[in-house]
Amino acid sequence: MPQRSVLHDTFTIERSYPVTPSRVFAAFASRQSKDAWGDTGDVQSADPQDTSEFDFRVGGRERFSHKYQGTTYRYDGLYYDIVQDQRIVYSYEMYADDVRISVSVATIEFAEDGDGTSLTWTEQGAYLDGFDGPEAPSLRHGGTSEMLDGLSTYLHRRTADAPA
Repeated sequence: MPQRSVLHDTFTIERSYPVTPSRVFAAFASRQSKDAWGDTGDVQSADPQDTSEFDFRVGGRERFSHKYQGTTYRYDGLYYDIVQDQRIVYSYEMYADDVRISVSVATIEFAEDGDGTSLTWTEQGAYLDGFDGPEAPSLRHGGTSEMLDGLSTYLHRRTADAPA
């Protein structure tokens, strides 16, 4: 029988963006926007027959798969709480080659900060059965931070492209 274990971790990332909370929130609310900033560029598309889904509403799901270093990773999320321009709360499972490797709860808060937005991302994770190893929380933290860097680039590009 394989060794069973769970490693718990919580991390918080805070970022500031020079646009309104509604603009930052909108970047999370559509598949097109999330696809534009969420891809960190170091993953390959999964099998084209894999289904993906983006249903941004309470009770809605977000699902997708990708390949990284020969492993197929699958993300399966469920939205629990969405307050327009203020917060998003969801849970998600991660699978590696169809083996569940983690279950997490994420809360993203958006607050006015002068002329911009303060974003706070808090994530609580249960990393299962040693698949990710003891470094798993720092990898998840790093990946989330990298995605939020992509959000910054996306928002800056959209602001620069906006008509005066």
